[in-house]
Amino acid sequence: MQSSGSTTSSSTAAARGVLAVLRADSGDERTVAAAARLAAADGAPWHAILVENAGTRRQGEAARLRTLELLRQAQARGAVTAVLDGPDAAAVAASYARRHGCATAVTARGPAAAAWRAPFLRRLAQAAPELDLVEVAAPAPAPPRAEPLHGAHAAGKPAPRRYLAAIAASLGTAIVALPLLPLLDVANVAMLFLLTVVLVAIRLGRGPAILATLVGFCALVAAAPRRQYDVSEFKYAVALAVMLAVGWITARLTSDLREQAESATGREARTRALYEFARALSVALQTEQVFEITRRFLARTFDARAAILLPDDTGRLRWPVADPASAERAPLLSVLDMAAAQWAFDHAAPAGAGTATLPSNPYLYLPLLAPMRSRGVLAVRVQDVAALLVPERRELLDAFAALAAIALERVHYVDVAQDAVVRMEGERLRNSLLAALSHDLRTPLTSLVGLSESLTLSRPTLAAAQMELATALRDEARRMSTLVANLLDMARIQSGGVKLNLEWQLVEETIGSALRACRWQLGGRAVDTRIPRGLPLVRFDAALLERVLCNLLENAGKYTPPDAHVTIAARAEEGMLVVAVCDDGPGLPAGRADALFEKFVRGRQESSIAGVGLGLAICRAIVEAHGGRMRAFNLPDAGACFELRLPLGEPPPLPDPEHHHHFTDQHEH
Repeated sequence: MQSSGSTTSSSTAAARGVLAVLRADSGDERTVAAAARLAAADGAPWHAILVENAGTRRQGEAARLRTLELLRQAQARGAVTAVLDGPDAAAVAASYARRHGCATAVTARGPAAAAWRAPFLRRLAQAAPELDLVEVAAPAPAPPRAEPLHGAHAAGKPAPRRYLAAIAASLGTAIVALPLLPLLDVANVAMLFLLTVVLVAIRLGRGPAILATLVGFCALVAAAPRRQYDVSEFKYAVALAVMLAVGWITARLTSDLREQAESATGREARTRALYEFARALSVALQTEQVFEITRRFLARTFDARAAILLPDDTGRLRWPVADPASAERAPLLSVLDMAAAQWAFDHAAPAGAGTATLPSNPYLYLPLLAPMRSRGVLAVRVQDVAALLVPERRELLDAFAALAAIALERVHYVDVAQDAVVRMEGERLRNSLLAALSHDLRTPLTSLVGLSESLTLSRPTLAAAQMELATALRDEARRMSTLVANLLDMARIQSGGVKLNLEWQLVEETIGSALRACRWQLGGRAVDTRIPRGLPLVRFDAALLERVLCNLLENAGKYTPPDAHVTIAARAEEGMLVVAVCDDGPGLPAGRADALFEKFVRGRQESSIAGVGLGLAICRAIVEAHGGRMRAFNLPDAGACFELRLPLGEPPPLPDPEHHHHFTDQHEH
């Protein structure tokens, strides 16, 4: 391995990358191996490119397919690969190295260049003097293969019919033009042969055009003596020599232009197919439409049968379902095919035909990688597996898969948005209904609570049995009033109709007010308060916080035995006021502590305990409206604990007592 480089150091190569330049010859395999070793040794990224032009096309289709296979192997080893096009391979490689930050270029020593053309390595050094250049020794010429790689047939061999057609065209021109030699000059007749050469180059290619030039030249040389022209004269010799040179050059240039035109036509066809596919997918609003559009375009562009496999909730691919309305028949997949598709989905990598994973499988499995996640697998079966090695077709197929993945993700989020709109509308309708019912029931329930309380306090005192009935009526009326108040409050909170009346106040006063208002719901349960002295002022809405504490006390009264113990504690901790309502009852259901704060969720789904599961949802909504947070957990020994945290903030300063006393004296005087 010979290295000829610039002043760039090896540390720069390690930092910036290695470029393997392939030339569709026998040294490409060593070039890839050397570039991979350099990149692995330096821990650098590496690239492998093939620059196609007239020179590489002269190597034949078998050499091209062999090089494309090397590019695929390089990609499997972590290289970034590309197939480029340009008349000057050195200039194209230099431009690629600059764009991708490569500091080292590796190429194989090719055959001796023409005398008028500098070697490839020298031209690359002139085009990119900042590159470190590594030249790999080319292997000895190998005997020709009996069969081309991957079944490529005689596309790369000379076609006898094209050459016979070129000879016939030149002979036909000779039959027409040579009788005109007595009337026209040799140079004029030579122009007719040049016209034939141009036409042959356009229709048949470079080789037949060069053969047509030689046949025409020989015809002129052979015909001139019979027409009594002295070919030894210098002017005729010059004319014939110029005709040969111009014909040769014209054949090469015309053939190159023809190949470039064919390449441009192919690029235009691929671009148009990609554009039409993207435009068709842009109006798809359902998953079935994406399936149908993808199958139709793959059948039209690649002559392939395709199926899109989507995962279920567990990440397993579902079997494709045949669409009777589809014009394209979906392929039939076996269990092994589904296993290969599942591998491609799980590893987010292609598998099947034309890849390093399960290359004998008749299908190519492409994972549908969208920006958020993998949306499934595209299974494609083409008639000619060797066509998958052509980079242009494979890149177009990958682009089709990417567009299908993005379309599937867009359709998914369209469905999500529609579901969200339906849920929002349902929630708004439910809140409106709850608000209407609660508002209509609140007034009669308030009257019912007042009448029941008056009945228990009536004079003379009711008999024992009547008092028991009156007390039960009062308690049930209170519970019903609390339930309706919860419904109305939740509807107001959801509609944004709650406005906080924030004031700086002591939390122990609100705790005491809540105990006085809701003590009846605790029955005979013991209540212990643990409130240290000197708690700072906190800015909150006293009525709403009292409602939170009442709901927590009501929960404790519902879900604990009659002899339970309830504790209300408050403390200042890390800039937050922490208030906890705990009990020593049976505790919370395992794994459902956070779910209890959802609307219409209860600790026991089927229970004789009254309630609809709105109390804790209201508590959390009120606490979060204050900028706090709330959580529930089980105590280590036994019982449940509900904890709310409110930000302490910075209370306003209290007035100066001396200043206040001086102001009072002045006011009295």
